[in-house]
Amino acid sequence: MATMDVNMRMKTKAKGGLSRLVTGESIFINEFTAEGAPGEISIAPGAPGDMAHVLLNGDTVYLQNSAFVASGMDVQVESKWQGMMRGFFSGESLFLIRCSGTGDLWFNTYGGLIELDVSGDYVVDTGHIVAFTEGLDYKVSSIGGYKSLFLSGEGLVCRFKGEGKVWIQTRQVPPFSAWLYPFRPSGNN
Repeated sequence: MATMDVNMRMKTKAKGGLSRLVTGESIFINEFTAEGAPGEISIAPGAPGDMAHVLLNGDTVYLQNSAFVASGMDVQVESKWQGMMRGFFSGESLFLIRCSGTGDLWFNTYGGLIELDVSGDYVVDTGHIVAFTEGLDYKVSSIGGYKSLFLSGEGLVCRFKGEGKVWIQTRQVPPFSAWLYPFRPSGNN
C-alpha cells in the first residue's frame, strides 16, 4: 500500500501457511476494506520496475515468487511446487505462486515488462520470466553445450509449449549486483 483514503481499514491475516513461507513470501496478507463510504488505495511494487494488472475470469496465472503485489478478495493465492529439476535449474524458487479465480491481480517486475502471446513453442531465459498463464507447459533446458552453460553466462532457458501468455522482465538482479559490487563501501575507512 502506498496511499489510502481515511475510511479504509486494514486487517492482517495469515494466508497460505507454510507453503507461502517456503517461497520467500510472507505468510501474512493485508486486507483492505472501505467503511462507511467507497474508498481507494494505491499500491506500489517493491522492486524498481513495471507493474502489470490482469483481470482474472476463472483463469490461472503463475508468478515467480517475488512478483506478487496484490489481488482482489476472490483470487486464490497459493504456492505450487514446480518440481526439483525445474525449480533448481530454472535459477528461481522451487515454488511458483498460483493465482486463480475471479478478480484483479497485480504483479511487478524488475525493469520493464513485456507481455508475449505464445502459440506453439517459445524460448525465454530463465532469469527473465515473471509470469505465465495456465495452458503453457514448460521445461528447463540448456540452449548450448556445456561450454556455453559454464563459460558464457548464457545457457539455461525455459521452453514453453502451448497457448497462452508469458510476461518477461527486461532486467535481472544478479547482473545489476555484479555491476554494483566494485562501488561497495570498503571495510577499512
